[in-house]
Amino acid sequence: MPIAILALAVGAFGIGTTEFVAMGLLPQMAATFGVSIAGAGWLITAYALGVVVGAPTLTALTHSWPRKRVLMGLMGMFVLGHAATALAPTFHLLVGARFLSGLSHGAFFGASAVVARKLAPPGRQGQALALVFTGLTVANVVGVPLGTYVGQQLGWRLTFALVGIIGLVTIASILALVPEVETRTGSLRSEFAAFRRRQVWWTLAITTVGFASMFTVLSYVSPLLTEVAGFSEGSVSWVLILFGLGATFGNVLGGRLADWRPYRTLAVGFVAQVVVFGAVYLLAESRVAVAVGVFLFAFTGFTMSAPIQTRGITAAGGGASMASAAMQAAFNVGNAMGAFLGGLAIDGGFGYASTALVALVLALLGLAILGEATRVDKNGRAPLDPEVAAIPSQRRRGVRDTVDS
Repeated sequence: MPIAILALAVGAFGIGTTEFVAMGLLPQMAATFGVSIAGAGWLITAYALGVVVGAPTLTALTHSWPRKRVLMGLMGMFVLGHAATALAPTFHLLVGARFLSGLSHGAFFGASAVVARKLAPPGRQGQALALVFTGLTVANVVGVPLGTYVGQQLGWRLTFALVGIIGLVTIASILALVPEVETRTGSLRSEFAAFRRRQVWWTLAITTVGFASMFTVLSYVSPLLTEVAGFSEGSVSWVLILFGLGATFGNVLGGRLADWRPYRTLAVGFVAQVVVFGAVYLLAESRVAVAVGVFLFAFTGFTMSAPIQTRGITAAGGGASMASAAMQAAFNVGNAMGAFLGGLAIDGGFGYASTALVALVLALLGLAILGEATRVDKNGRAPLDPEVAAIPSQRRRGVRDTVDS
């Protein structure tokens, strides 16, 4: 793979660190401003909403820019957001700073995904996507546990300041390593035309609902570990390393499966998550069970990451940039949804373990939406997946373009 993709992975490392480290530091951030942990969940929701707003908006505004300039500009906004986070004097301003920090997230991953696929050798586009997302998974092995430890020992403000420095390193890496590549395939109108394709919306729905399951538990993993499973506060960062390892192994496997069996990977992944979240709910007071569960729901979730990204870009046709950014928005709508629904369960008096039960239901819904989307593929449209393509040709007579509505 070209070394330029590693520069994109550095940005993914910074983004992954800031997105997930807030979950490990939620109790400390809540204590600083005297709000409840469930109330502090708005910091997670605000970041996710920033991604949702920024992904389509910034992608549209920078559509005609060279991709290298886009990537550097988005990282500049990322750095500004983290300076504001580290210096925020009130909780409401902190929420606003987290929203600002999230604005560049989706557009950066969207542009990175398109550039990575352009630079990748033929037949290895899925692995190129996975390499970009390796930065995200390494963040969960190194960045999140280390950031959590620093935040617990020296203050959460320092953690976010350090993440801002990672953004500066990313800008330098992109400047030095990423070539100017032409990735725009049409007008802005053609990019938005992707949203007239029914399978794009099916894929966004799978992403939003299905991946909300992981975020429902992850948003409140720190109190789940300390208040229910009985881990010490200092042990949280070590358990989060298990999440990072699961994400890393899952991402590597998912990158290979995205070029081979994307549908089956997604279906098996959702079924596995149902089992894992059910076990976490039933065995929430067991340290071993919860620690293994954290590893497994990260592994299954990130195994599905590259396949669902591949599905979204394939469904979009010529609107790959906008669709890729929209996929990041969908991930973060799921993030916000998971944090919100988990907070409702906690505020309702059902306890931190109830987040796993909510996650189980969301994984089942994700599986159901995937099944319906695949049924639509088979009944009158060209399939998005080689497994679906294997159905007898006489059942695919009259097939139109892959995702025409």
